[in-house]
Amino acid sequence: MIKSINPYTKKIIGEYESFSDQKIDQLIAEQQESFQRWRLFSFAKRSKPVIKLAGLLKKHENELASLVTSEMGKPISESVAEIRKCVWLCEYYGNEGEKYLAPELVHTEAQESVISYEPKGIIFGIMPWNFPFWQVFRFAIPTLLAGNAVLLKHAPNVSGCSLAIEKLLLEAGFPQSLFSVVILEAERSEMIIKHPDIHGVTITGSANAGAAVASLAGKYLKKSVMELGGSDPLIAFADAGLAACCEAATSSRMINAGQVCIAAKRFLVERSIFEEFVQHQKTALVALLIGDPLDSTTQIGPMARPDLLDQLDQQVKESVKMGATVVTGGEKWKKNSACYVPTLLTNVSFDMPVFREETFGPVAVVIPFDTADEAIKIANDTAYGLGASVWTSDPAKAKYVASRLDVGAVFVNSITKSDPRLPFGGTKKSGYGRELAHFGMIEFTNIKTTWIQ
Repeated sequence: MIKSINPYTKKIIGEYESFSDQKIDQLIAEQQESFQRWRLFSFAKRSKPVIKLAGLLKKHENELASLVTSEMGKPISESVAEIRKCVWLCEYYGNEGEKYLAPELVHTEAQESVISYEPKGIIFGIMPWNFPFWQVFRFAIPTLLAGNAVLLKHAPNVSGCSLAIEKLLLEAGFPQSLFSVVILEAERSEMIIKHPDIHGVTITGSANAGAAVASLAGKYLKKSVMELGGSDPLIAFADAGLAACCEAATSSRMINAGQVCIAAKRFLVERSIFEEFVQHQKTALVALLIGDPLDSTTQIGPMARPDLLDQLDQQVKESVKMGATVVTGGEKWKKNSACYVPTLLTNVSFDMPVFREETFGPVAVVIPFDTADEAIKIANDTAYGLGASVWTSDPAKAKYVASRLDVGAVFVNSITKSDPRLPFGGTKKSGYGRELAHFGMIEFTNIKTTWIQ
């Protein structure tokens, strides 16, 4: 039995039976039939339910946001923002996506040479709990519009969200079984990946989970996309606007109680402004309101699961034992042990867990640097390579630093974020492949060459 438990109240929200092997086989067979019809639809016909879906998200915004908050604990204001971002994505791809799939004529000695993008089939998506709507929509909508079917295995603690999404897509007019949810334990995913009618797999999650799924995808020769963890640097130079930079640092690190892959987790600060930056951050973190995520004034809610909170607490404690200094926080919230107090650490060495590992919670470290090249070296000293932000008023310096960072995205004087118009993904242990923009539409297509003589 798979349970969804409110992380703040500890109460069981829902219980779900794991699907049997027979039920999964039947579901995939139904999806294959639906896909064979859907792949023949014009883009105009495929886009109609996508646009209707945007309207349904708007109509049910409050109840969907409440479901997100109840299942995984983010503040209700952030859950509303997540639903609205899904509306933006649906409208963007519904209106702009056709051009990404248009055949391309290439001049050769043939009478005609054409590159076309054709759907592959059923794509298996393994999605995380931290953005239970957005993560699904950003992969599923472009994948469906490209003519594929989608089979979703969501994180167990947000099973209610997965079923709500399935219901929304049906109500929007997507064909029966084209988008389907499967509820099962992670260790049973192999039976789906190896199925002959599954033609691709994508996962958003930890590096360890990604490695496991990627090995299975390789074993069965299935196309895969990996959107994994991150330990993003925020690089603050002395010539940056300190107030705006510090405000962005707080926002980037503390949104969703720090449970964000592209959050700025390591603040690298030029030495001349280091102390001022630390004091500014301390003041900002102490002022954050911790509490019931359904309260509209709450800024920091609970972490999604007790095991995740315990892991984070252990990372901080071990780093403190190794010499890190707690500027503020560094403990579970006494009023409700599901929450972790926003934490800032200094005197961090590069062998400490809070530097070397991904910290998936409201914990930031501040490290001084003296030169741009030193900042680049520290920023790249990680197994991850998802995103980075650079803060400076010098455009030449910004471009120099950005060009040397081993990441999938660099944002200058802005926090790192995902945007339907821009490709999203990382390098190194942050994964491979891209979501969003036109890259996200063609990742799971057969890129076919047709030569006519």
